[in-house]
Amino acid sequence: MRSIRHVASAVAVLATSFAAAPLSAQAPESGTVFHVSPYVGYMVSGDFIKGPLGTSVSNAPGALYGTQVGLSLSPNLSLIGNVAYTTADIKVGVPILGGFGVGTSSTLLYDAGLEYNIGRMSSGSIPLSPFVQAGAGAMKYDINAASIIETHATNFAGNIGVGADIQLGKGMAVRLLAKDYIGKFNFQDATGLGLNGDVAHNLAFTAGLRFDF
Repeated sequence: MRSIRHVASAVAVLATSFAAAPLSAQAPESGTVFHVSPYVGYMVSGDFIKGPLGTSVSNAPGALYGTQVGLSLSPNLSLIGNVAYTTADIKVGVPILGGFGVGTSSTLLYDAGLEYNIGRMSSGSIPLSPFVQAGAGAMKYDINAASIIETHATNFAGNIGVGADIQLGKGMAVRLLAKDYIGKFNFQDATGLGLNGDVAHNLAFTAGLRFDF
């Protein structure tokens, strides 16, 4: 829940900044209809499950690669779709002893949602366009535990994000984004057992380019 509060606080700060922004702040160019944003970044995964005495199972942090596409519904609102991929070690956390790896996991993320661009404002000489996102989709896990167990699981995940575009020129910008994927690991799908996983917050921090058409 702490990550949700952090994102909500960031959104509130952006909204306040927009309200206080000078009248020269501009909305995105009305001629933009479609945008593509390839990116790279880093994902910090939450715990799949918390066991007794402080034990836990989770993915270790890992590199993230993806692309988002968007279709403008209005000058400030876009319909977006996203696909991303990450690989990481599976980590078992044990109090005092720390964590140790028991296998590897690759994760495919795909989701759709809405993006609201707050409007262009200037931060010194930098043309900055903050935005917020919200959507829903799924996370598909392929798990190889010590080359003994190979299994798959797909779980629903909602997401919220906050970021900013830094304009480089007409139709091109640097895009920075922090996004929280929120969902439960599907143990029934992965193992056939009726285990109930915990709600996990998987934080993705990315940087890339936005191309407008």
